[in-house]
Amino acid sequence: MLSGKKVETALREVETNKGAPGVDGMSVKELRPYLRINWTRLKEDLLEGKYRPKPVRRVSKPKPDGGPRELGVPTAVDRFIQQMIL
Repeated sequence: MLSGKKVETALREVETNKGAPGVDGMSVKELRPYLRINWTRLKEDLLEGKYRPKPVRRVSKPKPDGGPRELGVPTAVDRFIQQMIL
């Protein structure tokens, strides 16, 4: 799950999909520099079962028919981890 190729593929996928920041305020552009600094600790937390995803940021978007559409926006790190699992 945590091989170099899988990590790079997941990172590129998140960067390509872009998306709004989650509750932590980190943009997708900040993800790669963040991982350069924090990858060792994050990897250890994942392998030891200590990693816990952050809450999702709730966003309400108008639907074409007039009602609101509730969305949950995960953090960039959580999207990256989700992509690695896929």
